[in-house]
Amino acid sequence: MENKKFQFKTNLNCGGCVSKVQADLDHADGICEWDVDTTNADKILTVKSEGITEDEVISIINSKGFKAEPLN
Repeated sequence: MENKKFQFKTNLNCGGCVSKVQADLDHADGICEWDVDTTNADKILTVKSEGITEDEVISIINSKGFKAEPLN
């Protein structure tokens, strides 16, 4: 399967917010690497995918009480 890179606009404003989603993203099948740029106004989450879909990433973020929407 082809590796893809997804980017999302989020409301993960600080290290505390990121820590709340960290375990779920670290252990999600299909994510090989991820990062949140909390210094960017749009709080960009970048995910390198090995099979996970955009919808699955959004579901993980939403399940922790945060928002994520795909950047085109």
